[in-house]
Order: sequence, then C-alpha cells, then structure tokens
Amino acid sequence: MAEVLIAGGAVMGASVAFWLTRMDPSLKVTVIEPDPSYATSSTALSAAGIRSQFTNEVNVAISRFGIEFIRDFARHTGEAGGVADLGFKENGYLFLTGTETGALQLENLAAMQRTLGAETQVLDRAGLAARWPWMQLDDIIAGSYGPRDEGFFDNMGLLSGMKNAARAAGAVWLRDRVTAFEREGDRVTAVQLEQGGRRQADVFVNCAGPRAGLLMRTMGLDLPVEPRKRTIFVVDAPKARHPDTPLVIDPSGIWMRPEHGQWLAATVPATDGPCAEDDFDPQDELWEDHVWPALYHRAEGFAESKVARRWAGHYAFNTLDQNAILGRNPQVPNLFHANGFSGHGLRQAPAVGRGIAEQIVHGGWVTLDLSPLGVQRVLDAQPFAEAAIV
Repeated sequence: MAEVLIAGGAVMGASVAFWLTRMDPSLKVTVIEPDPSYATSSTALSAAGIRSQFTNEVNVAISRFGIEFIRDFARHTGEAGGVADLGFKENGYLFLTGTETGALQLENLAAMQRTLGAETQVLDRAGLAARWPWMQLDDIIAGSYGPRDEGFFDNMGLLSGMKNAARAAGAVWLRDRVTAFEREGDRVTAVQLEQGGRRQADVFVNCAGPRAGLLMRTMGLDLPVEPRKRTIFVVDAPKARHPDTPLVIDPSGIWMRPEHGQWLAATVPATDGPCAEDDFDPQDELWEDHVWPALYHRAEGFAESKVARRWAGHYAFNTLDQNAILGRNPQVPNLFHANGFSGHGLRQAPAVGRGIAEQIVHGGWVTLDLSPLGVQRVLDAQPFAEAAIV
C-alpha cells in the first residue's frame, strides 16, 4: 500500500487528505500537524471570505468550484463530516476605484469573470450611492460588486468537515511537526519530526503554510514563500451599523466588512516584509495611522469607532507573484506543493486539494487545469501575477 505523507494538517492538508481518500481508498494517508487546536494557523486566523473577483481566469475558476463546494458542503463531506452548513453569508465583495483607468480595468475584469459564471457588475458613483448611501464617494469613480456567490463563511467548519470525513475514510492525523525533508538524489525519502525520529513515505505533500519555504531549504531547495503578518481589527462603530455591506476594498489600501454588529478591518503595512514564525503580536499602530482615518474618510459614522479586539495572523506570502504554487516539483517528483497562497488559501482549498489529489492519483490535472500555477514557473523565475490581493 502506497503512503502519502502530508506536512501540515490545517485546511489545505485536510483538503488534500479528503480528496485522496475519495479518489483512491487504497492509499495510506498520513497528515502531520503540530497543533490540533489550530490556534495560530492561517486557517483559524483568516477573515473567511470567498469571491470570484480575481484578475486571472484560473483563480476565478478555483473560486467558482469553492463556492459550489461551500454551498453544498454536507453533500460533499457526507454524514461523517459532521458539519451540516458553513453559514455562507452572501454579502458580496466591492472593489472601489478613484480613477478612470481603474474603472476600465474593473469593466474588463468583470467581463472575464462573467464568462466563467460570476455575476460581477460595475457600478458608477451614482449606482454606488444609491445602493450604499452612507458611504462618502466624492473620490470614487466606480466599483465592481459581486451580488451573488461572494461573501463570508465558517472557516473552521470547512476545516473540520473535511478533516472528519478524511479520518472516517482512513486518513490518520499525527500530532507532531515536520522540521525537515530528507532527500536522496531526485526523491524525498523521509521527514524529520520535532518530537524525534523520522517517517518515510512514497509521496510527500508540502502543506506547511508560512513555513513551506523553510522546509524546502532543509533539503537545499528554494521556495519563495515566507510568513507575512496581517493584523485584523474588530471595530465597534455604533453610528455605522450596516450589516448587509459587502467586504469593501478601498483605494486607501484598507478593507472592511460587517461582523455580528461590528466590523472587521485591516490593511497592508507600509513596510511589509517577512516576520518571525512565532510573531503574532498585533501591529496596533496601524489603527491610528491608517485604518481608522480611512474608515472615517469613507463614512462619518466611523467617527466614534473603537477597537473591541484585534489579532494577527500570517499569510503564506509568495514573493514571486502572490499566487499559489501547486503540484509536482520537477526537482523532486515525489513531492507536491500546495503553497504560497498569499491570503487566499482558505477559499482555494476545496479546488486545490482536489487538484493535488488528481496529480497524485491520476498523474495530472483532471477537473481544472491548474498548470498556470505550477512549480516550473517558480524554477524559471517567471511570475504569473495576481493583482487582486487583499
């Protein structure tokens, strides 16, 4: 019986295990995960959104399957998944622009997204004001809005359902941390474990999130993935209660969305760069310096805002092009990657896990052609950029 060993058991590792157990029940699937509580995982600390508004077709297609999977989660995972519904709240996403060039780009992207099944529409300033009259829009030309199939869902429900279903089908989760890959020639032969010892397998999958690049360096190979810290603020704004608002991506660089009578809001630090893998200290200065001024500029109702709480999580940031790195590694062909999602891994997990399982079981991409996101572009230093990074 062939064994597949997956390094990392959060949402991506769980998805790969889930699909492998369905495609080939004869496989022995072992997932190595250090923290069954997932307290500092990118999965648990995500803002848990899904959208079709991406700038290249493959990412739109990945999201289209993710939306279908989330909507019909109980059918996909079955009774063993133990999660009946992911509570999908279909508020949509809204990308705002203050330039004519930006408005034209939104129109072109919306047309592409609609060919793949999305319902993206572009609204001018008057259309935006009619729909969200509480926003200040003097500096806005247009916005692209997904009125269907975009919104927020239960991130841990997604993980739990796939993990439960995979375990019921025979996958095994071991509590430990993969600290290194061992390599002989063009094959990975084993992993070293934090608690001591090593474990051999026939096929290996790197689902180590922000630590994916570190693991590759243990066998002398490079992967342009590093941890980048993102701080999310939970904002109480009594005069800005708008629970049906989409997730708004503002030209200032912030994003905001409603959450149980409050708001979530965040931004990219001006001096963005790698952080220590154990650094989860929120960057409190971002609130006063950037987030609150941008919120207040967009709506006066945020004048009396206060931070109810905040947390920091890590992006598995792909420094080459901020796009996923997927599939078989030509340098070590028994190693597969599901890495570098740069903040999009949660929504992409259903389709990516299926794709990796297809490569392992069938030798190639079957249901979706994910080759534009393959490892070879990284080896060739040829970026395949995704511009819609939030």
